[in-house]
Amino acid sequence: MPERRTVALVTLGCARNEVDSEELAGRLEADGWELVEDAEDADVAVVNTCGFVEAAKKDSVDALLEANDLKGHGRTQAVVAVGCMAERYGKELAEALPEADGVLGFDDYADISDRLQTILSGGIHASHTPRDRRKLLPISPAERQRAGAGVALPGHALVDATAGSDAAAGPGAADGSATATPADLPDGIAPASGPRAPLRRRLGSSPVASVKLASGCDRRCSFCAIPSFRGSFISRRPSDVLGETRWLAEQGVKEIMLVSENNTSYGKDLGDIRLLETLLPELAGVDGIERVRVSYLQPAEMRPGLIDVLTSTPKIAPYFDLSFQHSAPDVLRSMRRFGDTDRFLELLDTIRSKAPQAGVRSNFIVGFPGETEADLAELERFLTGARLDAIGVFGYSDEEGTEAATYENKLDEDVVAERLAHVSRLAEELVSQRAEERLGETVHVLVESVDEDGVVGRAAHQAPETDGQVLFTEETGLSVGRMVEAKVVGTEGVDLVAEPLQSSLACTEEAAR
Repeated sequence: MPERRTVALVTLGCARNEVDSEELAGRLEADGWELVEDAEDADVAVVNTCGFVEAAKKDSVDALLEANDLKGHGRTQAVVAVGCMAERYGKELAEALPEADGVLGFDDYADISDRLQTILSGGIHASHTPRDRRKLLPISPAERQRAGAGVALPGHALVDATAGSDAAAGPGAADGSATATPADLPDGIAPASGPRAPLRRRLGSSPVASVKLASGCDRRCSFCAIPSFRGSFISRRPSDVLGETRWLAEQGVKEIMLVSENNTSYGKDLGDIRLLETLLPELAGVDGIERVRVSYLQPAEMRPGLIDVLTSTPKIAPYFDLSFQHSAPDVLRSMRRFGDTDRFLELLDTIRSKAPQAGVRSNFIVGFPGETEADLAELERFLTGARLDAIGVFGYSDEEGTEAATYENKLDEDVVAERLAHVSRLAEELVSQRAEERLGETVHVLVESVDEDGVVGRAAHQAPETDGQVLFTEETGLSVGRMVEAKVVGTEGVDLVAEPLQSSLACTEEAAR
């Protein structure tokens, strides 16, 4: 009988990392590892790190050190770093953090079981040497699908054994058939025929799950290092996305959130930049799925057809996670981005003319090199007129390897901090006002938790983790995973207080029978 091997995955960062962790979990479980929830109960603690900004990197280091503290006090024998920070720094991270028994890059994911076994047995697996992953794929997006077969793409758990000239096949042909095969499954795991399950293992029981549309990014924002360690943009095939969504629905998932570094570019390397508009109705039609949400949209790439699908398709949330970053033209040009206050407001007017209740969120950077008082005032003008449901505000800081880090006109740290505090206060006030505008609205809420503290869910304009939530005034008839129609009767900052409609509760009770 094989020796019992246990592993725990600790995930930091964004929803894309969560998908990557569940892929790693699928690979490990398929090779006989037992997955446990707590690091202290695991032989190996695998920390999926974030390498986006300094605060996230610090959290990753803290998590590695916390896991390391378990060694010698329980079952834990090894701590291994994976994820963006591990990929980005490799040997440098290993040298700076000797507490980590291994630092594995994306290229190690396909062999994760062997890597962990080597480390657990006292062996050493050399930390990888970081490289610019943008150079691993052809410059032309049209040439990437075939070339990408030999490039590690975390979260792309399904590959098509017949990929080739039909790589641009649309979702209408995706039937979950036997051509969709899990990548790198150990011998004897893959079924001989019939639909294949994705190489993924859920690490929680939430009725919400993320699905990757693509990996990497072709944009060259001057402040962002992500493309250098995530690589160039490459889409997943529609059949893979549909197959994974069907599998998640079978696991009890009610809402899927489509994630990537830039969802508006989906399909450009498959020969159809409008492929998302075709795929979304197919996803909404999957049995068991109640809501489909799209995140990470670029304002400069929004197109009328995509807006129409997002605002008019049943079960597709009219939700717009738009990456504005700023609205002053000079700052945006310095960021290597496009747009201005008036064009952004016009985009929002177009969206709300089609779906008045549409949700919109965005992130902004203040204190960018060269940002003037006039630029800050222009950003405030946009924020005041945009009526955003959720706003994230970050103070600029240098990211090594980025163009902006080389700029000379940097603002003093105290000026950046002052502007961050000022805009953050404004943002908090504005999102509270926007929540109050929703008083009296009827919202469709997915119930996510029911406990002694009450019932909590999210409406269509609220994404997991990043936005507000809905607090119910009563608990009768509500259970996790139910979609409930409710009336907004109050607010608590960005959160809504809602009263379930009796007709919705009656339908819920009937469905339960």
